[in-house]
Amino acid sequence: MEDVRGNRKERVGTVVSDGMDKTVVVAVETVKQHPLYGRRIRRTRRFKAHDELNECRVGDRVRITETRPLSRDKRWRVADIIERAR
Repeated sequence: MEDVRGNRKERVGTVVSDGMDKTVVVAVETVKQHPLYGRRIRRTRRFKAHDELNECRVGDRVRITETRPLSRDKRWRVADIIERAR
């Protein structure tokens, strides 16, 4: 999906909750190196994303893209489902 309004952030993560209507919670994991000790640190952030057709299930790998605020804490929407959960 091409976006005409400039660059929007995209993240790839795993759906961890689909209990709400038209909303999923996506956990995005990033791996950074510790500035002093050099050890790799795993950080997980959870984003609420808009899923218009309620087609995401727990365990799906999805790509989410930044959008205008849709509710108090929804600022992302599901762009596409990369991989279905088994």
